[in-house]
Amino acid sequence: MKWRRYDGRRIEGDIQEAVEKTVVREVAAGHRLKVCIGTDSQVRGKTVEFATVIVFLREKRGGFMFIANYKSEARMSLRERMILEVGRSVEIAYALCGILDRHQVELEVHADINTDPHFQSNVALKEAMGYILGMGFVFKAKPDAFASSACADKVC
Repeated sequence: MKWRRYDGRRIEGDIQEAVEKTVVREVAAGHRLKVCIGTDSQVRGKTVEFATVIVFLREKRGGFMFIANYKSEARMSLRERMILEVGRSVEIAYALCGILDRHQVELEVHADINTDPHFQSNVALKEAMGYILGMGFVFKAKPDAFASSACADKVC
């Protein structure tokens, strides 16, 4: 995946290195960090566009994010798409958890899935929650899942 910042600047090299440098810089500046990872998708014709974000929250100091966009031509049901979103987020969280643990940075995985059963995305709630919690990550769903439902949605 190719990663970039919100302002469009590319993140060169490995995302793990970029995250570690960012965490070291932010901690050295005296910021207490939390990292939230989320993915959202939009169906456009025969293409599904995905966006995964790594959101860095500075306690009482705002935040910023790294973004990766990608597309898929595969046809899939809503449930499949929701689980694929969660899978992408868990994949990134798993790649970064060692770095974040080493620097004592909190990590949350956000799912763009509604907890209200009246919404279609709710069909994947149990599977997503089980997957994320089973991997040992903190799970957030709508309305608390801002990384996926707001940040990733905005750049999708």
